[in-house]
Amino acid sequence: MQKRTLGNSHLEVSALGLGCMRMSHDESPIPDRQEMIALLRSAVERGITFFDTAEVYGPFTNEELVGEALAPLREQVVIATKFGHDIDPQTGQHQGQNSRPEHIKQVAEASLKRLRVEAIDLFYQHRVDPDVPIEDVAGAVKELIEEGKVKHFGLSEAGAETIRRAHAVQPVTAVQSEYSLWWRIVEAEVLPACEELGIGFVPYSPLGRGYLTGKIDENTTFASVDIRSRLPRYTPEARKANRAVIDLLARIGEQKGATPAQIALAWLLAQKPWIVPIPGSRKLERLDENIGALAVELKPDDLREIKNAISKITVQGDRYPEQLERMTGI
Repeated sequence: MQKRTLGNSHLEVSALGLGCMRMSHDESPIPDRQEMIALLRSAVERGITFFDTAEVYGPFTNEELVGEALAPLREQVVIATKFGHDIDPQTGQHQGQNSRPEHIKQVAEASLKRLRVEAIDLFYQHRVDPDVPIEDVAGAVKELIEEGKVKHFGLSEAGAETIRRAHAVQPVTAVQSEYSLWWRIVEAEVLPACEELGIGFVPYSPLGRGYLTGKIDENTTFASVDIRSRLPRYTPEARKANRAVIDLLARIGEQKGATPAQIALAWLLAQKPWIVPIPGSRKLERLDENIGALAVELKPDDLREIKNAISKITVQGDRYPEQLERMTGI
């Protein structure tokens, strides 16, 4: 398995990580727990060392799942989790954002127990909290690092200015945001800031929540609990209009003997050597397909062809409904 280092931090991880959210969150029915534990351990056998979870996934159950699955393999893996939400511990109800320093420390203690680890490898702020200065957030994580409870600090969906302000207090190891061939807003300011400051970048939804695999079309139906049923970009009309993106990936894939998903991941990997995508998988064959992207070589001519073609395609549909998009800091 190829390895990559997240920025200047010397945090070495597999060139592809594994997003674990959908193993116990936002699904109906929730996948079988033992099957997911087996999948997580199979990922390690295949060389995946970077796993992504969060307290809000489940909530709480995703961290417990990842913790149980990876406990016997602790020395081989890097586990990232996230803070920043107010969750009622009794009901699991989400009550808004909360990145107050005292809350961050409470979340860290609870995550350590659920993950069965002595230190959290990478602790992201899940979303920028408009009510708490980012310097206070970075300072709280800095204290956790000094106490040995956290190893690295990360931000998710943060804008370039926020990243700079946080980094001045506690060096940021990684920024996680949505990034794929059909969502490239981070290219304007966030990626240049990461490059300048020596911060790694971790794209989530690198396959467009499944759309870039080519296996979703206007006739696909989503369960009501599936987030895609509520997103403008996944209406039947938008899915039909956006087929041009899939056609492009399929065309390049035919030339390379690769699937659309593998081309989409290979494109991300080719952007910068400090980019580590975290596609989510719940099936071993999908995991193997994603890992196969590491063997796909996109030459400069291929990348130019993709860039030219994608510049002529206008992707239809917003990423999130307006109220959710406002929660991001980009």
